[in-house]
Amino acid sequence: MSEPHRRLSLEEYLALERQSEAKHEFLNGEIFAMTGASLQHNRIVRNVAGILYSQLLGRPCEAFIGDMRLRVEATGLHTYPDIVVVCGEPRLTDAELDTLLNPTLIVEVLSSSTEAYDRGKKFAHYRTIESLAEVVLISQEPVEVERFSRQPEGGGWLLLEANRLEDRLPLPSIGCELPLAAVYERVFGESH
Repeated sequence: MSEPHRRLSLEEYLALERQSEAKHEFLNGEIFAMTGASLQHNRIVRNVAGILYSQLLGRPCEAFIGDMRLRVEATGLHTYPDIVVVCGEPRLTDAELDTLLNPTLIVEVLSSSTEAYDRGKKFAHYRTIESLAEVVLISQEPVEVERFSRQPEGGGWLLLEANRLEDRLPLPSIGCELPLAAVYERVFGESH
């Protein structure tokens, strides 16, 4: 007979995670290993981070890439968005300064293994974050960027899509825009 699966406390998870080489999501006492990313995924994250960095210089918002853990207070999910932008003072969970509570914008680059989760359950977790104004989902192929914007007074989330390299997707919550040609720079080679 096998042993029952032991659930971890939040404190146990954080202690393990802070020592780990790999990153793990945490929810309801269980940890889930996060897989590595493709070359195209990494290029898109780098490109978007560079675009946002240059547009946010000297302004009260800042972008964090991949290693900034996010805690969804309402559900307890701890995860690592590809990019998270915070406007104003970051709210962090403790003195370790490694778990963020108040994102303004989240960017996820979709992959075939995570797309259903990113669009479904993970997005449902994200929608419970009071400070969150926009979520951007970026496909690796084809060219497709989706921006979901929280509507005022419980009006749900509004979708805006961009799918041509000449498109420029506005991000009003942080006063920036994503030129898709720059988002997909070096992702497709010479074919696009």
